[in-house]
Amino acid sequence: MNSSLPPFKIFSGTKSRYMAEEICKDLGVELGKMNIQHFADGEFEVSFEESVRGCEVYLVQSTFPNCDNLMELLLMIDAAKRASAKSTIAVIPYFGWARQDRKDKPRVSIAAKLVSDLLMAAGVDRVITMDLHADQIQGFFNVPVDHLYASSVFIPYIQSLKLEDLVIASPDVGGAKRANSYAKYLEVPLVLCHKQRAKANVVATMTVIGDVEGKNVILVDDMVDTAGTITKAADLMMSKGAKSVRALASHAIMSDPASENVDNSSLVEMIFTNSIPYTGPSKKVTVLSVARLFADTIRRVHNHESISSQYLFK
Repeated sequence: MNSSLPPFKIFSGTKSRYMAEEICKDLGVELGKMNIQHFADGEFEVSFEESVRGCEVYLVQSTFPNCDNLMELLLMIDAAKRASAKSTIAVIPYFGWARQDRKDKPRVSIAAKLVSDLLMAAGVDRVITMDLHADQIQGFFNVPVDHLYASSVFIPYIQSLKLEDLVIASPDVGGAKRANSYAKYLEVPLVLCHKQRAKANVVATMTVIGDVEGKNVILVDDMVDTAGTITKAADLMMSKGAKSVRALASHAIMSDPASENVDNSSLVEMIFTNSIPYTGPSKKVTVLSVARLFADTIRRVHNHESISSQYLFK
């Protein structure tokens, strides 16, 4: 055995390199060398520029649109397996396509299951991800899935704000469980919003269940796409007498015109993690890094230590 080989190596896809570099800095290792060659027709080829034989290989890549990010990850997994890596672990801060986790109407695909099947077919041995849109997606895999929670980053930030008369709110009934976990941990009341959609990304009506008058409200969600729901909820809270409204979400999808919607809303602040790089113009957005959370998880996985011990709550 070549003792000069590191116990594990970390590589990154194109759009998640910023995250991989932060993870490597925290772990005190160098980011692995990899080349992605693009052809004229849009096809691309992935190759490792250093040996991974016998190594634990961690591949950092969020699978947000476009589809190139998912395809890059699949090719990275395949290349690592063919290069005789001991094990191949996909580190996916944002697991895309997760909103399609069931058949909610006839003749539709279950994209989250398809993506998990693709990762399994490519040869992944383990998945590390964060704040899945639906917890049951873990069951789509036949390999271990380490499901992390951004609450370990958000809670200290909320506490640092030192807000009096704090209320935690969910912008929809589907997120009630997540918001309730925050409310229980912080020992503050929970408020719900009930919404009815006209179609995808378009909210028709919304009502508030609970009292927000004179309260500082924090809306909790897992992702923000066009920001239509979250901003409508914030405006509604203010109309009901709230003192201030902030929102936090793990994943900043932020499709146009999300930044404009946030800026024109009653929100004081919109808080995200950096699972997806946010480059928008909104001055109301605060981005918190989860690189240390993933670095610590990689360290624990490699050392066969408990991961759940780092959770504040699930």
